[in-house]
Amino acid sequence: MTETKDTSTVDVYHDRAAFSCAKCAAVLALQDELISKSFSGREGRGYLMHSAVNVSMGKKEDRPLLTGVHTVADVFCVGCKERVGWYYYKASDHSQKYKEGKRVHILETDAADLP
Repeated sequence: MTETKDTSTVDVYHDRAAFSCAKCAAVLALQDELISKSFSGREGRGYLMHSAVNVSMGKKEDRPLLTGVHTVADVFCVGCKERVGWYYYKASDHSQKYKEGKRVHILETDAADLP
């Protein structure tokens, strides 16, 4: 995923259940994109997603997480610039490699209104 400077949001999802930014209500992901609800973030529980919309990426960095050191970037809502989670670029532990190369995001539950 490349960093984007676009600040317009996509908000037409034809009545499909979606995760939205808790601050500005921009849609962040469809419920269909949910992989797992069993993740923990800085601010509490997080959801692993196949993809997200209306987000921009922060700078890549190596960060120690509960499952080891990962190369990640924070993910921000393009509507209000609030941090809503992070994106996995690389995992150091072999058991965590399934997160790499996919458009996976963690949406932290404090930052997203959940369906």
